[in-house]
Amino acid sequence: MQNVAVAAVDWGTSSFRLWLLDQTGMPLAEVRGDQGMAALKPEDYGVVLETALTKTDAPADAPVIICGMAGAAQGWRPAPYFDLPADLSVLHEQACSVDGMGRDIRILPGLAQRNPNAPDVMRGEETLLLGATLAQGIQERTVCLPGTHSKWASIIGGNVKSFGTAMTGEIFGLLAKSSTLSHFIELREEVSQNSSFSSAVAESLDAPEALLRRLFSVRSGPLLFGEKVAKEAAARLSGLLIGSEIAAFRAETEDVLLVASGKLANAYARALGVAGVKFDQIDAEVLTRSGLAYAAGRIWPERFVR
Repeated sequence: MQNVAVAAVDWGTSSFRLWLLDQTGMPLAEVRGDQGMAALKPEDYGVVLETALTKTDAPADAPVIICGMAGAAQGWRPAPYFDLPADLSVLHEQACSVDGMGRDIRILPGLAQRNPNAPDVMRGEETLLLGATLAQGIQERTVCLPGTHSKWASIIGGNVKSFGTAMTGEIFGLLAKSSTLSHFIELREEVSQNSSFSSAVAESLDAPEALLRRLFSVRSGPLLFGEKVAKEAAARLSGLLIGSEIAAFRAETEDVLLVASGKLANAYARALGVAGVKFDQIDAEVLTRSGLAYAAGRIWPERFVR
């Protein structure tokens, strides 16, 4: 394939996404799969990567830039954390190299908040923030990054000054699959379209301290009031948890950039609307590619058009 500048990879816990980017950072081809960190041993990563590169007809000399869990201690190669406050314009300088693959491969570091009162880490989301600050030019903003572990980051002067994590997605998954609530959770429709979602968000915003008490209503409601309430159980569970998350970051919600895609974006947009929070929205994949392209352009400037 002609005009390939770099292969860009977002390697998550449960997913793998690879794009071939041209000299301007635009995607030429892509491969997606479920070969995330949770399914791989360190020796598997090279095979997964080369298989994906072969599918896209990537040139043998194309370098690879990677973000996410491939750089975790349990991943392919440990990429040490980059400490806050983080000037993301030099994030690429801390990328670690993967030797023995016959091509130049770099893994971007995650971010670490070494505050004894609020210790926190992220991997993958820093690349979204890189795309927001350097590629999109955002200098002052609170950024909401929903996911299995949602992140709320404070951008000041183009740098990441602080961030916090809410385990909203993971708690939803555990309760929906492995708890006594699971018998009533059906994920056939988009939860944010159900009126029970909005009312549950409002309940958590009004009294976030009552979350544990209200969660059991996801079970007791259907038992006492029948099938109609049962069909709303997933929406209610999601609304209670997302509402609780927004309440926890209420002090940081004056003006938010929501970075998300698909159903997750719709759910958070609806919840932020219920909370009366002013926000703008941008697609997460766009920022991931932008962040990876920016870092790659600093590592291999000769491969990109300025």
